[in-house]
Amino acid sequence: MTLELELPWPPSVNHYYRHVGPRVLISRDGRKFRERVVARFRQDHTRGFASPVELFIELYPPDNRRRDVDNSLKCLLDTFTHAGLYNDDSQICKLTVIKREPMPPDGMAYIRISEWKNEDRTADDAGKSSRNS
Repeated sequence: MTLELELPWPPSVNHYYRHVGPRVLISRDGRKFRERVVARFRQDHTRGFASPVELFIELYPPDNRRRDVDNSLKCLLDTFTHAGLYNDDSQICKLTVIKREPMPPDGMAYIRISEWKNEDRTADDAGKSSRNS
């Protein structure tokens, strides 16, 4: 099974959390993003993945400001878990992220998620790490 999605630009990790006294909460923008994605999955009757997955993510920022590619991942991956796309981030075995050209005015995140097939290895070296080669 493979699922392809075009989602709104996610809040960066810098805007995903808010400190309220001693507590750390998901920000208003983070909750709004999460609610939009969860609603879309429900509307589309999106089924979750029970097995290991691989994610391919293309990030199209809303403008030319400098952005670290990893700052958008926390919100996306946590939202996918919350929406039931998979049970836990630990199911992600391969993650590819590419930052593309800006897409004004709002930006976008293209996501392709599929069952992880581990095709990168042969049967002989399936249990071996690349660093031991």
